Amino acid sequence: MTKYGSLTGKVACITGAGRANGIGVAIAERLARDGARVVLTDIGAAAGPDLPESFIGTVAELELQAESIRETGGDAVAHRCDVLDEADVEACVKFCVERHGRLDIWVNNAGVGYLMEPLTELDATRWDTVLGVNLRGAFLGTKHAARQMIAQGEGGRIVNIASQAAKSGFPFASAYCASKHGMVGLTRVSAIELGPHKITTNAVCPNHITTGLGAWQNDYFSAATGRSLEQYLADMRRRIPMGRPGLTDDIANACAWLCSDDAYYVTGEALNVSGGEEMH
Repeated sequence: MTKYGSLTGKVACITGAGRANGIGVAIAERLARDGARVVLTDIGAAAGPDLPESFIGTVAELELQAESIRETGGDAVAHRCDVLDEADVEACVKFCVERHGRLDIWVNNAGVGYLMEPLTELDATRWDTVLGVNLRGAFLGTKHAARQMIAQGEGGRIVNIASQAAKSGFPFASAYCASKHGMVGLTRVSAIELGPHKITTNAVCPNHITTGLGAWQNDYFSAATGRSLEQYLADMRRRIPMGRPGLTDDIANACAWLCSDDAYYVTGEALNVSGGEEMH
């Protein structure tokens, strides 16, 4: 028995899980350790200038993450999925069912967090990219995962990876904040509509986490606010009561709890995982 209870027999799909050391991979690793059979997905290839290969999980990298989980005894497989493409998302749900016979957990983790510009300079196409991946992608994942869970008749778990930016505004992040605020709204409506089917829907709201994307954000925001990187990071630590930024494992642990039987009666929540930095 694991810390938060066994997920043995459950099938979990995590989007945006193709990057080494990313939040998606950490979630997949944790759910696999708890006994779930996990399907890792990512877009697989660059899809234009606003979705460059440097910020997405290629097919090769996605396969490596799944292989790494298998090497430690987990049950993991990779599957390419573009969350902007409804046919892709529907096919991904079908893949989970064809391979494992069911789908119990869906984690909407895929997101764009690197298109940051002042509001008055943000191009509408970049706004559409952020809102598309972060919010349309979560909508499509929720829609098709919920359809399968309803058909199975045994309930399920949907977890949306939102952000501290779902609770507070930040300069240069208008599209990102709007998308994450929207994700919390989607979470609440989903909880109301899917609750009668014993499907819970919750959001996890991390503060800053220094993944590869997080390192880019550190560089961007320190420059944008006229601070050295060292000063920016020191200021960040000072405003967090726990004294450090978040870790990918912090988010994975929260997801594991929300997916467990212990959280059966928790739905519609936007759970802060921020070391006390965000309290509303």
